[in-house]
Amino acid sequence: MKSLSLKHQNKYRPDIDGLRAIAVLSVVMFHAFPNLLTGGFIGVDVFFVISGYLISNIIFENLNNKKFNFLQFYARRIKRIFPAVILVIIISYIIGWFVLLPQDYEQLGKHIAAGAGFISNIASLTEAGYFDTSAEMKPLLHLWSLGIEEQFYILWPLLLWLIWGRNNRISSIIIILIILSFYLNITGVKENITTTFYSPHTRFWEILCGGLIAWINISKNNYTTKNELIINNTFSIIGLILLAYGFLKINEKFSFPGLWAIIPVAASALLIYSGPNTWVNKKILSNNLAVWFGLISFPLYLWHWPLLTFARIIEGGTPSYKTRIFILILSILLAWITYKYLEQPIRFGKKNKITIVQLSVAMLIIGCIGLATYKYEGFSFRFPKMVQNLIDFRFDYRKAYRSGTCFLDPEQNHTSFETCDSTKSNERETILLWGDSHAAHLYPGYKASYGRTHNIIQRTASGCPPILDFIVDSRPHCKEINKNILKSLSGNLPDKVVLAAIWTDYKLDKLDITIRKIKKSGVNNIQLIGPVPQWNDGLPKQLYIYFNKNIPHRIPRRMNDGLNNNFFETDRLLKIKSQSLNIVYISVKDILCNNDGCITRTGDLQEDLTAWDYGHLTTKGSEFLVSKFLKNEK
Repeated sequence: MKSLSLKHQNKYRPDIDGLRAIAVLSVVMFHAFPNLLTGGFIGVDVFFVISGYLISNIIFENLNNKKFNFLQFYARRIKRIFPAVILVIIISYIIGWFVLLPQDYEQLGKHIAAGAGFISNIASLTEAGYFDTSAEMKPLLHLWSLGIEEQFYILWPLLLWLIWGRNNRISSIIIILIILSFYLNITGVKENITTTFYSPHTRFWEILCGGLIAWINISKNNYTTKNELIINNTFSIIGLILLAYGFLKINEKFSFPGLWAIIPVAASALLIYSGPNTWVNKKILSNNLAVWFGLISFPLYLWHWPLLTFARIIEGGTPSYKTRIFILILSILLAWITYKYLEQPIRFGKKNKITIVQLSVAMLIIGCIGLATYKYEGFSFRFPKMVQNLIDFRFDYRKAYRSGTCFLDPEQNHTSFETCDSTKSNERETILLWGDSHAAHLYPGYKASYGRTHNIIQRTASGCPPILDFIVDSRPHCKEINKNILKSLSGNLPDKVVLAAIWTDYKLDKLDITIRKIKKSGVNNIQLIGPVPQWNDGLPKQLYIYFNKNIPHRIPRRMNDGLNNNFFETDRLLKIKSQSLNIVYISVKDILCNNDGCITRTGDLQEDLTAWDYGHLTTKGSEFLVSKFLKNEK
């Protein structure tokens, strides 16, 4: 193989550190102030391209000089990645010991083990679901991107080593891999956005694009003509505009990555390809402040998320504006300290072999500690017995809500209702329970209060409100499910239709059409169930916060602390709407709440909590609530 000219690639490029700065600051701003930069999360995609470019350059250079060594390559990765990751994991574990409830500490242990093994994205995939803990409450969730990168770098050096020497085929192979991974990304978002977001094979194309730019740059000559400089300046300007457009246009509601990921990837590729001598790269990306933030970008990315997450957990909701500002300043300070006093000495210090062994052993120990924490269910002995009895609570919602048959998972369509036990007796009146998970959680109550005298038909699906033509990318079957439920009314009219959902999440004006069509089908007895109390970060956590803040320590039967007040206004609007539509409205707020707060438990045992997360009812909570419906119907 003809030797490639790599001289111009070895030179440090401050503009790439500047691009790193844009990437990390956009991610940090999005996490702290999502409304100010709706597309800030695409900074991770920028990181992927940068990483692909830089690491591929190193591999190309070493292969070209016949000096590539797998052990040396991974040793460099260990020295680059492990120190900051180990520190952040240790601090997160210590903080979690004091502020996380058993289930959350158990989950943190799982994430620590996954992070130590660089499979955090896989762990996130196994947890992803309608009832999964909110992403904002997982201190180490952000390690998913590091997992994808390291999984890529297990395969990429080996592939390049195998194909090296076939100079004319390398670019073709890279392009084919990009097309294949991009295709899987495009098709994946149509089926399951979450899986596509976290899966390595649907993200590799972004890193490969950086690798392709590296190959193109080393394959061309070292000299830039005047025309090429004009073209490169144009590329860099387009890249900057594309990046700005992505930050402002893209938001969490988009089917991402999908086609939208082209914007940050193309922008990053153009800025990197255009080189350090273009006006944008020289004047904007290479300024001293941008370069400084670029140098601390990795520890800054690692620090900011757990600090924001723990602040949310401690405060029981979104931290105040001042708190978030303080956390950003603290994150920058910790990032600089980590970079200067931990990263730099380890990466460029002496005794390389000893350092690598020590880092590897430390990461292994941390992984084992994480596994132990997960295995022993978050070490609930950390809490007083009174707290353990009420908040160390495991609720099997799948059994209670009849998940998979009468309560459909996101990937299921209406045909799955055929397996739902809906035995009917002609001697009984029939109740149709229709809605999302906030209808499903009413089933235990309806079964207890109405099961002996009524047929109860449950037609519920996660994330699918009883709103016709409801369309959302993450729930592709909702429209079809609701259409078939309505169609079934005409052939077998129930005596009563009960509509329930987490109404605070949906546009209420679309509910009118559904109710009118139900009436048109021949059912006039329609009941609309109002929203249940919603607790910031979950009822168990709010009880724990209340327990710690108040003296004497106790678990209240009613509580105002931690309530999300949105459901109060929704309740008021639904009352008005129900009157205008001439249907029965049952206000859950009026049943469970008064001036002293909303009911948190029906008894003194742990299984007596009314809700097991932010608002989904337990069996006891459902039975207690629905038992009051008869009084409200009169």
